[in-house]
Amino acid sequence: MRVTATIIPDVLELEPEVLGDQRGYFLESFRQDVIEESVGRVSFVQDNESKSRRGVLRGLHFQKPPYTQSKLVRVVSGRVLDVALDIRIGSPWYGRHVACELDGERKNMLWVPKGFAHGFVVLSDEAVFAYKCDNYYMPSHEGGIHWNDPALGIDWKLDPSLILVSARDSSLPGLSSADSFRYEEFSADRIYRR
Repeated sequence: MRVTATIIPDVLELEPEVLGDQRGYFLESFRQDVIEESVGRVSFVQDNESKSRRGVLRGLHFQKPPYTQSKLVRVVSGRVLDVALDIRIGSPWYGRHVACELDGERKNMLWVPKGFAHGFVVLSDEAVFAYKCDNYYMPSHEGGIHWNDPALGIDWKLDPSLILVSARDSSLPGLSSADSFRYEEFSADRIYRR
């Protein structure tokens, strides 16, 4: 599996080797040793999956301490633009984001660490999106940032009139409301390499 740092070094793109022939394909979608070598100590406790049609945008979501989550996200089928937004106050990358196209053909994945808001928009007719989390979902500690906050400058690769969001996501506040994460507490070295 090839692991590549993005423009924010704590966010990684992973691309497995896909072995294919006339029967179909085979790949290793997860290897603990690769995660430990690339990220550090992570134990996943929950897998999630969603199916959405073109234009559906889910995000930008995060969970507040002490129920923060890291995610390893991928597309089973279809194509999405996946976004990880650094919300760690004091981070050299605070307010910046990584936008990575995840494709069911390439089978690439994105590592989204704690201290990042996460979201994606479906670019294909439909997409099945799956991800591993290292902490359980806790509704009382969910948070989010409005997907179209002008301070973020995210190009979602679709005309905004085609984007469909939930009522909850359409009422999320802007970046300045995310004040639960301090870089000194949520740097990758402190969380994963202790």
